Amino acid sequence: MARMISAWTVSPEASDSSVALALWRAYYTEVSDRWFQVHEGRDTPVDDLEREVVASNDHVTLAPPAGMLLVGRYGGAPAGTAGVHLLNGNGNGNGNGHGHGAAQAEPTELAAELKRVFVLKEARGTGGGPALLTAAEDAARALGAHIMLLDTRSDLTEAWSLYERNGYERTVPHNHEPYAERWYRKRL
Repeated sequence: MARMISAWTVSPEASDSSVALALWRAYYTEVSDRWFQVHEGRDTPVDDLEREVVASNDHVTLAPPAGMLLVGRYGGAPAGTAGVHLLNGNGNGNGNGHGHGAAQAEPTELAAELKRVFVLKEARGTGGGPALLTAAEDAARALGAHIMLLDTRSDLTEAWSLYERNGYERTVPHNHEPYAERWYRKRL
């Protein structure tokens, strides 16, 4: 039996808080293990995981004034995250140093990038993904964005399925992230 979305609350969280860091460690463990299982038939080596967690620690981009981290709580316990950060102001993805200007936005439109949408396994199927996504879109609008961009991997089917169900359209790459295989955009 699915639980109600109303059991979820989503609020801003300091991007370097112990809650955020614990959720990001769970996120990176899962997505890294998925990649290693597909490509090498094993979980992520501990040293590789630690390097990835450190290398991916871009929490500064998810802090005000140009970003925001949201933590979703299910039944009061931290159970998911979503981050938003503004790009360079013209919607082309160049603000994070990875873009190449092909995100199909008007030159005057401000774009935000959606990052680290994640729900703990034990809370999946309870409405957390849609709750986090809605809150992230609201946060992007509050930051002044007109377009949301994101990237994901092809094997993260739950993620891209969530995006497509919620109005995101596949688009051309807006960055050169090494593991990105699918790019999306949505007008806010």
